[in-house]
Amino acid sequence: MKAFIRIAEILLGAIFLGAGLNGYGVLFGFEPFAPTSPAAMEFLGNGYLLALEKGVEIIAGFLLLIRRFVPLALTVLAGIVVNILAFHIFVDSELLALTILVAFLEGTIAWHYRDSFKGLLESKPNAAKGKF
Repeated sequence: MKAFIRIAEILLGAIFLGAGLNGYGVLFGFEPFAPTSPAAMEFLGNGYLLALEKGVEIIAGFLLLIRRFVPLALTVLAGIVVNILAFHIFVDSELLALTILVAFLEGTIAWHYRDSFKGLLESKPNAAKGKF
């Protein structure tokens, strides 16, 4: 199981690192080296939103590849994955298979690290229980 999770981390990290670098290539005027959704690129434009999202993808992908701060990387990527999945379900289904793979990898890895997320689900976190 550990080998499968490591492979999933590497695959998800490579996908997001590649997608982020691909986006920055487009931002700097180069042709994309990986498949992109024209509708998604139109939506993101070529300004700060593209740079911000792709920057987050690069950092989180790199963290997954080096296996550091994996729960943080998964938390940051969760919102992006949900938006990518919704976009490809409702707007542009061309890359839906890849999107489903990404969502599966994100969910599988998050389930493996589920103990790291327990504090996020507490109604009264430790700081609130202590004295100020």
